[in-house]
Amino acid sequence: MGLAEGRGAVFDIRYTEGRTDRFAGFAAELVNLRVDILIAASTPGAIAAKHATSTIPIVMVAVSDPVGSQLVASLARPGGNITGLTLLAPELSAKRLDLLKQAFPAVSRIAVLWNVSNDGMMLRFRQTETAARSHGVTLESVGVRSPDDFADAFVRMTKGRPEALLVLADTVTIGQSQSIIQFAEAHRIPAMYEQRSFVDAGGLMAYGIDVLEQYRRVAFYVDRILKGTRPADLPVEQPTKFELVINLRTAKALGLTIPPSLLLRADQLIE
Repeated sequence: MGLAEGRGAVFDIRYTEGRTDRFAGFAAELVNLRVDILIAASTPGAIAAKHATSTIPIVMVAVSDPVGSQLVASLARPGGNITGLTLLAPELSAKRLDLLKQAFPAVSRIAVLWNVSNDGMMLRFRQTETAARSHGVTLESVGVRSPDDFADAFVRMTKGRPEALLVLADTVTIGQSQSIIQFAEAHRIPAMYEQRSFVDAGGLMAYGIDVLEQYRRVAFYVDRILKGTRPADLPVEQPTKFELVINLRTAKALGLTIPPSLLLRADQLIE
């Protein structure tokens, strides 16, 4: 869109390093810098930005349920100073569990690793619970809040001996993706992830949106707002393309066989 660091734009970036409690302070810092636009990633990031300002335009990205989280009035008519992109994640949670059961029909106990301090994750976990009941599956909630909690989470999962693992993706779990993948491999647990980045790093399978494309789409909103369009007049976009990615190398290493019917449905097989 013609904006580059040092050529018409200055980017002030704050990264929480997987610590959700840092969002509020970072949002306040950026508001005090009198930035022209705030880009807020994840539900906690967007909520922190909303609490920090009601006047600076906010473009949210990777937010699970902006209406349910009271970030916007509706997707079509956001109102206020916030717009952007939603993950549509709650609706996808049931599909991920369904695909996991298709791959491993005998699975009946599934651990769900998620950030319990993220409101967006709560919505996704509840949707997964609903899907689990329809499949006759028992879920074990394994909650974390920061990178410091993963060692204990792995101990709890080891004791619980789950037959499969479902990982909900946000800044906390993504930041610990390598340790999660190594845990699943060491204990030979088939795992379903929400983002293909986990599978590219060695995870077994993922079903979700093209996250990189969603972040690229943020530039459209920034461009429109800088040219005078109010956030309230820019509808929140939902993803329309979803992908199933399966890592066959990991399946082989774990001694797992993926049904041919599921392999045919995959958008990409990593061999």
